[in-house]
Amino acid sequence: MDVDGVRSFAATFVTDTTNPPTPRHSRLRRGRFDLVEIIDWVTALICFAIANSVLVGVNSSHDGHHPSVLLLLLAFLSCAPLALRTRFPLAAWTAAALAVIGTSAVLSAGWLAASGYPAVVLIIYGLCMYAVTVRCRPRIVVAAAAVSVVMAGFLESGAAPGAVFLALIPPLVGVVVRVRRSGELRLAEQERRHSGERALLEERQRIARELHDVVAHHMSVIAIQAEAAPYKTADPPPELVESFGDIRASALAGLAELRRVLGVLRSGGQNTAPQPGLAELDALLDSARSGGLSVTVTSSGDPVPLPDGVDLSAYRILQEALSNAMRYAPGSNVRLHLAYRPDGLALEVRNDAAPAAAGMVPVAVAASAGCPPGPAPAGRNRTVGGGGHGLIGMRERAAMLGGSLAAGPTEDGGFGVTAVLPISHDERGEAP
Repeated sequence: MDVDGVRSFAATFVTDTTNPPTPRHSRLRRGRFDLVEIIDWVTALICFAIANSVLVGVNSSHDGHHPSVLLLLLAFLSCAPLALRTRFPLAAWTAAALAVIGTSAVLSAGWLAASGYPAVVLIIYGLCMYAVTVRCRPRIVVAAAAVSVVMAGFLESGAAPGAVFLALIPPLVGVVVRVRRSGELRLAEQERRHSGERALLEERQRIARELHDVVAHHMSVIAIQAEAAPYKTADPPPELVESFGDIRASALAGLAELRRVLGVLRSGGQNTAPQPGLAELDALLDSARSGGLSVTVTSSGDPVPLPDGVDLSAYRILQEALSNAMRYAPGSNVRLHLAYRPDGLALEVRNDAAPAAAGMVPVAVAASAGCPPGPAPAGRNRTVGGGGHGLIGMRERAAMLGGSLAAGPTEDGGFGVTAVLPISHDERGEAP
């Protein structure tokens, strides 16, 4: 005999329920106590007392030819399944069915017809059948209903109609209850999801308000002050006027970009405005040169159209690299290299040490493909400035595309970060 098969079959009576079981309403539970289970126990005890009393009374009227212990055992086996139907519905129904069959075999149908014992047994059987319908898998419910109909055919003809009634009505009621509970569960799940989306939208709106009230205000002030600054000095040098003009243009461009981001945050939808890419690289380099950097650009490979995600990430990485170079290594020489490879795009941005702070490690950034940066000189591996959030953002962009990015000081006292932005075969086919 297959032991594993026997164990699997036996476990079915305990575990073959819906996963997770269809929950009851919270009003029917009080902490660890299930009110329905408590009511089942109380009802089982009452039914046991009634069934035993009925059997003893009928037995005494028929000259008492059945032992009292047998009658007590039959009453117990007929009523005990009711106490198990909440935790083990299939096992409880099986026990109730066996109790009906056993009682009919031991006690004659004519002997039972004169008592109310069959009604008690069938009510308990119907409640167990209802629990199977609500809790068990559909295939188990269909099998149990079929067995119930077959059992009704073997009962005494007078009890058969009631047995068929109790075999069919509990499954129908159980199906209605199960569908209703499943609908309530789906509605609750949708409500939780909508609540999460609503909380997310409210948080996005709060962030948008903070950005608008703080950052946008200061950027507007920068633009206004940059526009008014040349007029505060008589005959300002043309270079000064041009520098303030560049500051104003950069502030206005940043303000426009901030307004675009705020629109996305407030609406919660996708932005329909075109995203920047390497096609706008010249404007980005002009902005960096106006900030005092000396930028040289080289490229290798055959330039090919890039997928939108790779194009945007490459632009943002270069933007952050040049921004960090302006912030931490002003006036330095920056070398930017773009390498178009068959399997992806390689970017490299390396800057020299800042002329005004040669003893400090500049936190400029590079995105490159290929070779990692050189070993860091002694004493130059500390983080400077704003905590490295720009580096984290660039690493996240590269990782999102399945690429890599590394950062570290260079041997000449500058700084460099290397990364690769791969392009899959499917993306290359979909690239514009």
